[in-house]
Amino acid sequence: MSTYHLEVVSMDGLDFDGEVQKLLLRTIDGDVEILARHTDYCTAIGMGTARVTMADGTERKAACIGGMLSVLKGEVKVFPTTWEWSEEIDIERAKAAKAKAEERLKDQMLDKEGRIRAEAKLYRALVRLGSAGHQDREL
Repeated sequence: MSTYHLEVVSMDGLDFDGEVQKLLLRTIDGDVEILARHTDYCTAIGMGTARVTMADGTERKAACIGGMLSVLKGEVKVFPTTWEWSEEIDIERAKAAKAKAEERLKDQMLDKEGRIRAEAKLYRALVRLGSAGHQDREL
């Protein structure tokens, strides 16, 4: 399979710079898969697990939350708000964030804005746990 250059630059700095076969990630309009020779494209990124198929065919996963995706003249750049490779995700921290958000959502006095924030925090925690491959009955 053909490869192309992918660069992932988050707020934390350069997360990846190299050749890949494909990239699959969630945009605000749904999942998009980028292959070599993709047409020029730009979109906002949603929240989900990104799957990167490396040049050697192995797959890496990352929690990808927010940002922009750009495909221009064969160069693919991802500028996520958050990018965490699955092996780097702190599962205990994500579980604690999930529990805290769930507890917050139980508050009957929570206003609309507080509920929206708590739901977003819960979803981010679930994305991290899912990206890390953490599967248990608590999720």
